[in-house]
Amino acid sequence: MTRFGLQIPNFTYDVDDAELFGRVIELARAAEESDFSSVWVMDHFYQLPGLGGPSNPMLEAYTTLGALAGATNVVELGTLVTGVTYRNPAMLAKQVTTLDVISGGRAICGLGAAWYDVEHDGLGFAFPPVAERMDRLEEAVQICRLMFTEERPTFEGKHYRIREALNLPRPVRPGGPPIMIGGGGERRTLKIAAKYADAVNWFGDPETIAHKLDVLRAHCADVGRDVGEIEITRLGTMYLTDSEAETERYREVIAKNAGEHAARVALVGGESEVLDRIAALAESGVQTFLVNMPLSDPDHVRRAGTFLSKHF
Repeated sequence: MTRFGLQIPNFTYDVDDAELFGRVIELARAAEESDFSSVWVMDHFYQLPGLGGPSNPMLEAYTTLGALAGATNVVELGTLVTGVTYRNPAMLAKQVTTLDVISGGRAICGLGAAWYDVEHDGLGFAFPPVAERMDRLEEAVQICRLMFTEERPTFEGKHYRIREALNLPRPVRPGGPPIMIGGGGERRTLKIAAKYADAVNWFGDPETIAHKLDVLRAHCADVGRDVGEIEITRLGTMYLTDSEAETERYREVIAKNAGEHAARVALVGGESEVLDRIAALAESGVQTFLVNMPLSDPDHVRRAGTFLSKHF
């Protein structure tokens, strides 16, 4: 079954700060009303360069998700994804568990190795070399899993440790919130995903997705795991247009902000074109499409969700 989730990537709505979160609620409710299965936010403290950079608003992820838990009823909620450098993993497990309790079992734990050095420098987060960040990611995933599933887990790693850690109340979802690993690094990220992840998130065209899936499949074989246990998700921009001129205009905006490759692989176009692109990606292995619509209002989110639910 193909599923669709909405990522809310930006909080620049040309409204006063006091009204900003009201728009976020409108977008999340529009997604829920039109059968999106999940709502996601980025876990960043500065806005990304392609979406206006650090001078633009950025809400803290878990505060936002907790508030959205009270404003929605059925959509799953998570980050795409939490950088391992931002939070002690035991604290992260506690935050995600709290989100799970507040939402009635709808939390997803997204994790990645972190990359945005600008916000690390600005806010004083350590930004170790990539090899260390990958080591920290592997330890953090294990700690989160232990705290979701065991009553008093102990873990001793090189970078993190817990000792008979309590996590009360317990997660609502049986087995704890699913763990998603974001990233396509073939030597470390996908190896970690093969060992521990319930889901992975990638970018790119059908050829890229198929290749990453082959690599993941090989890592799963090495650790004796069925790759079918891991949900394959793909993040990208989507916008339904009503003319070729509108399609070209949106692709130019995406290319300017995120690069030519992002514009080429975006799900932008008329309904038949978007359906063809989704079908090709699904054939390559994508099971869940996570889409962002940076230029959209709630009405367009409803239009997109209704269109997708009609065809999938």
